[in-house]
Amino acid sequence: MSDEQSAHDSPDRAHLRPAGVSDATVEALGTLSEALETVERARGHLYAFHQLTGGADLTLGRAVEQLRAAGHREQADLVEHEMVGRNVIPGRWTFQIMEEYNATYYRPFAATEERVRTDLADGREHLHEAEMKEARRTRHHPDHTARPQ
Repeated sequence: MSDEQSAHDSPDRAHLRPAGVSDATVEALGTLSEALETVERARGHLYAFHQLTGGADLTLGRAVEQLRAAGHREQADLVEHEMVGRNVIPGRWTFQIMEEYNATYYRPFAATEERVRTDLADGREHLHEAEMKEARRTRHHPDHTARPQ
């Protein structure tokens, strides 16, 4: 095995457990990271809700125009008055929900997770996963390298 191949057969420093970090700590940090990943997914769904709701409102505008063009002014006025531009919860459109979620929950969660990682593992990410990769990969297999070449 060449020196270059050997260098790629072990994790990079960023994915090695710092000295003195216990198995229990790595496991706890992995669980904390998993929770943040779930929040990231939830946030993505919230953005999807935001975009879908905004798209529906624009589509309502087209429906209003089409109802008017078809001679249904009363129904067009009803849809426009009752639904176009309506708040999704009192006083808020979806962008305001996103802003409040980010400020109140998402950013503090991400900052807290980072602080705990910094305090306990020199800020290193995915130690649990990196160790799982090392335990599961086939050493010296070209498709199971520890890191990119």
